[in-house]
Amino acid sequence: MPDRQSARGARRAREFEAFVAGAAGRLLHAATLLTAEAPDANPRARRLLTLALAHTYARWDRLRGEDPYDCARQFLATRFARSTWHRYGAFGRARPDPRSPLAALTPRERLVLVLRLYEGVAEEQAAALLGLPAERVHTLCDRATATVLHPARQTPPRPVGRRVAPS
Repeated sequence: MPDRQSARGARRAREFEAFVAGAAGRLLHAATLLTAEAPDANPRARRLLTLALAHTYARWDRLRGEDPYDCARQFLATRFARSTWHRYGAFGRARPDPRSPLAALTPRERLVLVLRLYEGVAEEQAAALLGLPAERVHTLCDRATATVLHPARQTPPRPVGRRVAPS
């Protein structure tokens, strides 16, 4: 009996390691986009990824035909939404890295944009995952896309110099 359990545990570990080798890079990139951190300095994104992978590993035997990547992505999205809500309020903003392409977006807009455009999640599925109406997800995605494609221009400060009085 112990040999069968150890063989099953070894198989489970190999399967999960193969999953992590294939999916961790994409999940880390998605988490980095969500947190709007710089790719080279992303502790919140790495923490989100670690939690998502730990959750997926805990459910590994119960997945039974479900996509483990989908499970990890769902946990990543819900954990980000929940932690952002609790830490910064409903519409609060974390201080994103200004070098991030999604820095100008609110956390909810980032979440919708990453799910819809980067991960390719259908609008209805994203709405169900976030507990929002599909129309709201559509609106958030449109607004976020417009903000990323057409960022507000910073007006350069006027030079402060001596004004010459007319003679």
